[in-house]
Amino acid sequence: MSSEGSARPRSSARREPPPFRRVVVRTVEQLTPRMQRIVVGGPELEGFEVPEPAASVRLLLPPPGEDSLVMPEWDGNQFKLPTGERAPIRTFTPRYLDTERLELTLDIVVHEGGVASEWARSAEPGLEAAVSGPGRGYALDAAAPAHLLAGDETAIPAISQLLELLPPGTPLRVHIEIADASARLQLPPHPEAEVTWHELAPGSRPGDALVAAVEAVEEISGAVWVAGEAASVQRIRKHLFDARGLPRSAATVRGYWKMGRSAT
Repeated sequence: MSSEGSARPRSSARREPPPFRRVVVRTVEQLTPRMQRIVVGGPELEGFEVPEPAASVRLLLPPPGEDSLVMPEWDGNQFKLPTGERAPIRTFTPRYLDTERLELTLDIVVHEGGVASEWARSAEPGLEAAVSGPGRGYALDAAAPAHLLAGDETAIPAISQLLELLPPGTPLRVHIEIADASARLQLPPHPEAEVTWHELAPGSRPGDALVAAVEAVEEISGAVWVAGEAASVQRIRKHLFDARGLPRSAATVRGYWKMGRSAT
């Protein structure tokens, strides 16, 4: 973004992200056949903060086929390894940050292929990684009369955070798309939450069930938060703003990953 009134030529370089902090895997837990919980920690997490819910962090992984971490360098546009290759970095919403134990909990969806999926499947205590962030979070409107949360499996950590933070008397509808029934897990309890799981039909594109679920909601009011596959959430964005006439200030709609591009 250029500064208004600046006479300097526009540069293609991007602002350098926060530095990476070295961590090691402390524990690994299989939450479902499709989700691994990886807890990483270390002294370099001292002072690390994630002040907003549904925020993101970058996870730097060892190069494919290696166990040792290689710290990359910022070239003005991206992080690169000494070999010149792009560093294996993926973005996730952390589930918990424990500032006393200096631990960060990541819930990672696993599937066939994908650098982070393979790493999460084989992760063991002591394995090296690094984290950077946080990225932008969600400015939670606790005063909204109702909330609609919708996302696919990658959005479950963020939805879980929001369930924990929303006032107990606020009506809350939650729609989550999953690949199959095995992806269901126990969400944080909320006395006013109505949670619906939507299994993606065989042969459907990721996001189809989520789009249909949001379009089927009879009345949408209050605050809306949606995250998932980029093309599908773009369809949801168009539906909310164009078809429903929802004010843009009332909805946060984010693409977490893109079909055809490895997100995990």
